[in-house]
Amino acid sequence: MKDKDRRKAQKPAGKSGFGEKTAAAKRPSARGPVQPRRQGEAGHPPARAEQAEKRAETVEKVFLALREGARPAERVPVILETGGSESFRLIDSGNGEKLEQYGPYRIVRPEAQALWPKSLPEHVWQKADAIFTGDTDEDGMGRWRFPREALGETWPLSLLGVDFLGRFTAFRHVGVFPEQLAHWRWMKDEIDRAGRPLKVLNLFGYTGVASLVAAAAGAEVTHVDASKKAIGWARENQALSRLDRAPIRWICDDAMKFVQREVRRGSRYDIILTDPPKFGRGTNGEVWHLFEHLPLMLDQCREILAPRARGLVLTAYSIRASFYSMHELMRETMRGRGGVVESGELVIREAGLDGETPGRALSTSLFSRWVPE
Repeated sequence: MKDKDRRKAQKPAGKSGFGEKTAAAKRPSARGPVQPRRQGEAGHPPARAEQAEKRAETVEKVFLALREGARPAERVPVILETGGSESFRLIDSGNGEKLEQYGPYRIVRPEAQALWPKSLPEHVWQKADAIFTGDTDEDGMGRWRFPREALGETWPLSLLGVDFLGRFTAFRHVGVFPEQLAHWRWMKDEIDRAGRPLKVLNLFGYTGVASLVAAAAGAEVTHVDASKKAIGWARENQALSRLDRAPIRWICDDAMKFVQREVRRGSRYDIILTDPPKFGRGTNGEVWHLFEHLPLMLDQCREILAPRARGLVLTAYSIRASFYSMHELMRETMRGRGGVVESGELVIREAGLDGETPGRALSTSLFSRWVPE
């Protein structure tokens, strides 16, 4: 299917599986979606190419039958909060921007939900190493300005013991969404206490940080993303984390088609992470619209959950919806499986310049998570 992401054709960026997190094609952004073939490209006559593109653009909305059985219990609202870590903290936010620390660099990016005034004086913000300028939309294009000195495109980061590369992308994302730490810590705990190797499916997996966290904890991981550039970036991160021998399958594919094939194969997973874009394209120009396709995606994910599954996680970025919409969809999807559906928002707490001064909580995304108990 979101990561989701959430997100584009130049550099890997925000979250993906059908390509990018938004129509700017991205969950995810500089995820590098595969663009539909242009008219007349690769030897195809313009008319044939146009017909093929129109077929790819067709959106077929699927209405699912009501499942039988009782709906799972519920916990709402649930706020999953992320504070500082070894490589990240939210220093301050306000006036439509956020000031963050990523490893050695202090960066400024647009943040529409930072409606309040800044806490720290302007001279602190002006000392940032990198500032994103341009389109302030979640996945709008722009460029980075480096006020102090020119910086390289990538730099090393580490979260939960996993090393990976940060990257200044053209879509303001930097290769990781640290608010997802709340889900990753939960996943790592489940893998640690399972007493058996768990199988994890990471849909719209972007740069692979979640996949590497799962693999480092001992899981067998299947990572799916429609962007070749995102997959390449994820493999770089795998090498950087010294997890070359870890059991990870890197699959560049359309997320929906992959899941439907897994249903036919009878495959089963213990944990499924899905971080879909609100709009994107798959490897062959397949169109993804969150509100049209999400119900079927979740339905198919349920079909490949193992009998002793530990959880199904859905995250969504940059959508005009309530977490309650996803909450009720998840409860309907999981009818008859028992357990609990907990839904709410992922937030990041400001930590100040010293990393130890709690401030305001910045909401980043919506989530819904089914767990067996």
